[in-house]
Amino acid sequence: MRRAALGLYTYFEFFVMAVLFVLPMGLVALFSRKDPGMRVRGRWMRRFGRTTSALTPLWKFRVEGQKPAGIERESFVVVANHQSTADPFLLSSLPWDMRWISKEELFKLPLIGWLMRFGGDIPLRRGERSSVEKMFDECRRTLAAGVSVMIFPEGTRSPDGKLQPFKDGAFQLAIETQRPVVPLAVYGTRACRPKGSLWFGSATAVVRVLEPVSTAGLTLEELPKLKEQVRERIAAAVDALEREAHAPAGEFVTSS
Repeated sequence: MRRAALGLYTYFEFFVMAVLFVLPMGLVALFSRKDPGMRVRGRWMRRFGRTTSALTPLWKFRVEGQKPAGIERESFVVVANHQSTADPFLLSSLPWDMRWISKEELFKLPLIGWLMRFGGDIPLRRGERSSVEKMFDECRRTLAAGVSVMIFPEGTRSPDGKLQPFKDGAFQLAIETQRPVVPLAVYGTRACRPKGSLWFGSATAVVRVLEPVSTAGLTLEELPKLKEQVRERIAAAVDALEREAHAPAGEFVTSS
């Protein structure tokens, strides 16, 4: 009964926050149309994510690791594993500016879709070449403006929490623009809201920021190696986070 009540409260709270944010974010989008990196618009979207997350008692989020040196001035291609629709809310706590690539269907939703457009997210219609090319062009403009780009290289949420194969797009972008890749390891968000579920669950979730991977001098021929290197780092970090989460209280866990 308590869980059901908290779930209903969370739905209501998210709706109220979306209503409260939509007007100021719309005005910010209107008056910052000439900003190619959409830095201010993105900050408002992250503020929405942090606020809604903080107001639900179901979720406890934290960030671990050091932010990449120079990310306030230079752009990076940021990638993370994808466990849940709660991932963007967790990642909203990261202390740097980013634009996000999201599937186009989400932009058609009332309120949340409007917020995503106002926040400067980049739509992608999967499987359509013209949409992919448009997305890449927008990402290049964003990176050139000094703002990082956030991509889930699995392409969709994992149905069982296990890390899926990575797609090429993020790594192609990083190599072509010679931007470093910042891997993020997400753990615990699947309990917030698993794929296919309409209900909110109680969870403690964490994102661990890993060391950037340089792409200096790399060519597209080395894309598979880069992709696998980043995936292995994220997989190892997710495994470490899982061990730490299940370790008995007081037990010291080493990361491999």
